[in-house]
Amino acid sequence: MSRFKRLGNVDSLKGFRKETEKEISVPHGLLQAARKSGQLNLSGRGLTEVPQNVYRLNVDTPEEVKQNVSFAASDGWWEQTDLTKLLLSSNQLQHLSDDIRLLPGLITLDLHDNQLSSLPSAVGDLQELQQLRLSNNQLASLLVEVCSLKSLRSLTLQNNLLESLPEELGQLENLTELDLSSNLLRELPVGFGCLTTLQKVNLGHNKLQCLPDCLSQLKNVKLLDCSNNQLTGVPPSMSEMVGLEQLYLRHNRLCFLPQLPAPSLKELYVGNNQIQQLEEEQLCCLKAISVLELRDNKIKGLPDQITSLNTLTRLDLTNNDVSSLPASLSLLPDLKVLLLEGNPLRGIRRDLLTKGTIELLRYLRGRIEEKPDGAEDGHGGLALPSDARINIHAIKTLKMLEYRDKQAENIPDEVFDAVADHGIVTVDFSKNQLTALPHRLHELFPTLADVNLGFNRLMSCSPDICHLFQLTHIDFRNNQLTDLPLEMNNLNKLRSIILKYNRFRSFPRVLYQILSLETVLLGNNQVSVVDPSNLMKLVHLSTLDLSNNDLLNIPPELGLCTSLRCLSLEGNPFRTPRAAVMAKGTDEVLKYLRSRIPT
Repeated sequence: MSRFKRLGNVDSLKGFRKETEKEISVPHGLLQAARKSGQLNLSGRGLTEVPQNVYRLNVDTPEEVKQNVSFAASDGWWEQTDLTKLLLSSNQLQHLSDDIRLLPGLITLDLHDNQLSSLPSAVGDLQELQQLRLSNNQLASLLVEVCSLKSLRSLTLQNNLLESLPEELGQLENLTELDLSSNLLRELPVGFGCLTTLQKVNLGHNKLQCLPDCLSQLKNVKLLDCSNNQLTGVPPSMSEMVGLEQLYLRHNRLCFLPQLPAPSLKELYVGNNQIQQLEEEQLCCLKAISVLELRDNKIKGLPDQITSLNTLTRLDLTNNDVSSLPASLSLLPDLKVLLLEGNPLRGIRRDLLTKGTIELLRYLRGRIEEKPDGAEDGHGGLALPSDARINIHAIKTLKMLEYRDKQAENIPDEVFDAVADHGIVTVDFSKNQLTALPHRLHELFPTLADVNLGFNRLMSCSPDICHLFQLTHIDFRNNQLTDLPLEMNNLNKLRSIILKYNRFRSFPRVLYQILSLETVLLGNNQVSVVDPSNLMKLVHLSTLDLSNNDLLNIPPELGLCTSLRCLSLEGNPFRTPRAAVMAKGTDEVLKYLRSRIPT
C-alpha cells in the first residue's frame, strides 16, 4: 500500500473520480510520464488552480492497484518514482491547496510568475525541498513554515510585496542563495545573520536605509547586491565578510566610498550615488580589487594613492566631475579598461579619449618626468643602425618596447637585439604597416604579457602567437582580420582582447575556449551570429562589446551569461531588445533576455 494512504483525512481517490466540467485536468499521458521521470512541467498553461490529479500523482489509481500483482502491467508500481520536480510557473494561480503535502518528495517547486498572495502552511511538510521559486507573485509576507524547510538551498522571492521578514528565516541552515530583490523591505531581521551558508544574496530594489551588523556573520557570501535602496553608508563590520568578492551598492545615497578592508573583495560597484571625494584610507584597504565602478557620482579628482590598487583591471569614472587625471594612474600594472566619458577633463584631447585605454595610459605615462638614466642622446632614446629610435628608459624601467607610428612594414632586427635579456612585458607596434606578426616576437615569450598590434594591415594572425603563453592582453584593433588561429586556446592567461574595426563575420571560435577571458571587444565588425551556449563557458567574462555589427537577433539565452557586467549591443539591426530596454543598462538587458527564454 502507498505510504500516502497513511495520511489521515485524505480522499486518496479524489483526483481520479470522474471530474465535473468545472474541474481542471492534466492529460493522462503527461501524468504517466511524470510518474516515471519524477518531473512534471505545467508552466505557461493558463492554470487558475492546480488540478487535483497533480497533487495525487503518486497515489495509485484503482486500475493500477489491480495491475500491481501482474508483471505484465504496462505501468506498474515498480516503474513509478516520487515526484521531485514540479514546475507551475507563468500561470494564473491565486492559491495553493494544502494537498501539496501529498508530494513530500519534491526537491524543486517552481511557482514564479503567478498571482499568489499567500501559501498554505502545508508547504512546511515538504522537508526534501531544496529549491523554492516564488518570484513575481503578490506575497505580502513570508510564511513562517517556509523557514522550517531545513533542506532548502535556493529561495527566490523577487518582485513581491514583502515589507518584512520573519525572525525564523535564520533557521534555513542550508540556504546558499536568497533573492529578495524588488520588494518593500525597510529592514532585515536579526536572524538574517544566522544564514551562515549563504553564498549569493540579492537585496536590490527595496527601501533599506541601513544594513544590520549581523551581516558580518555571513562569512561565505561571495556576492551581495544592495543596489537601488536608500543606504547612506555600510557598517564597518561588513569587513568581516571574509568571503565577499562582489558588492553592488549602485543607486543609493552614499556620500563616501565605503571603507571595507574585506580581504577577498574583487568587484565594487557604487555607481549612481553622491560620492564627491575619494580618500586615501578608503582606497588603500581595497587590497584585492579588480573592478571599481564609480560612474555617475560627483567625484572631482583622483588621489595619487589610486596607484595602491595594484590588482585593478577596470575603473569606471563615467559621468563625474573629474577635471584632471594623475599621471601616476598609468603605473597601475593591470589596468586594461578606463572609462572617462562625461567628465570635464582639461588638458586631454577628446580624440585621445576615443582611442581607448591603452592610448590614454600611454599619454599619461609620457607625462611622468623621465630621467635619461644613461641614454646616449640625453633624451632617453637609443639610435639604431636603421635610423629608428627606441626609448631605452621605457625598456629599462617599464619593461616596455615601443616601436609605433613608424609606418614600418616590418620590425628591424636591431629593435629585438636591443631589448634582449631585458624581460620585456609590454610591446607596442601599433600604427605601422605590418601585414604579419613580427617573426621575432616569440623571442620575448618568457615575460611578454601585453601586445599592441592595432592600426596595422594584418589579414591573419600566425599560430606562432600561441608560444606567448604569458599574454594577458592583446590589441588587434583596426586591422583586416577575419579569424583567429585555433592554437590560441593555449593562451590560458589571456584576460582581454580587442578586435574592434576588423572583418569578423562571426564570434571567433577559439575565444570560446579561452576560459580566462574577462574582456572581449568586437565592435565595428560584421558579426552576424554569437553562440550563447559556448559564451556561457566564459565564466569570468565581464565585458563584451558587440556594438555596430550585423546581429539580426539576440538569442535570449545570452541572458544566462550572468557574469557580464557590461554588454554593448547598440548599432545592430535587431528589433528586440528595444532601445528603451537597452538604455536601462546591462543588468536590465540580461534580465529581459532571460524573460524571453521559452519554458
